[in-house]
Parts: sequence; C-alpha cells; structure tokens
Amino acid sequence: MDLKNMSPAAIADELGNRLKQARLNADLTQTEVASRSGLNRRTILNAEKGKVHLENLVAILVAMDMVEQLNMFLPVQEISPIQLAKLKGQKRQRASRSKNRRAQIKEDKPSW
Repeated sequence: MDLKNMSPAAIADELGNRLKQARLNADLTQTEVASRSGLNRRTILNAEKGKVHLENLVAILVAMDMVEQLNMFLPVQEISPIQLAKLKGQKRQRASRSKNRRAQIKEDKPSW
C-alpha cells in the first residue's frame, strides 16, 4: 500500500483496520483488549476506526503483546556523526529553520 499518496485521515483509517485485524488474528474481543489495557470498549472501537490518542494506542499494543511493533513503526532515530560534531557532544533540542530549508518544505507540501 502506497501510504505516501494518502491523506492523514486515510492513513489513520488504514492503521485502525490493521489494528482490528491484529486483534482478530490474536482471537481477542474488543472487550478483552479493553480489559487488558485498562481502557473501555468504546476506546478500542474508536482505535479500530483510526481515532485514538497515542497513549491509548500504546496501551492497546501492550495489551495485545505487540508493543515491539513500535520499533518497526518508528525506529529509534540515531544522531548523525556530522550533527554530533556540530553539537560538540550535546543533544540537539530543536530543529533549525534556514531559508533553504523553508523553501524545500514549501516545495514538499502534500497536495491534500
């Protein structure tokens, strides 16, 4: 599936569908996931529709024993050696906004 050409709402719907399929594959009901995660069934239902708060999504993944999937979803981002040299060993706190970077962002804006 080409997520790059999808709107954020469509991507959220797709993630909800995947979450639902994972629950069904694990042979769990929404009520069982709700009980394990400490959430209510309505929250699980909304998550499967792509409408969920990040903390609740993590609780659902923990309840379904799928929290390790987060490493594939969003891998740990290592600092590049060049950035590390520029920062002289300090941790980067914020992104910079150079004129070239702003122009590139405007060009890369999605069409949705």
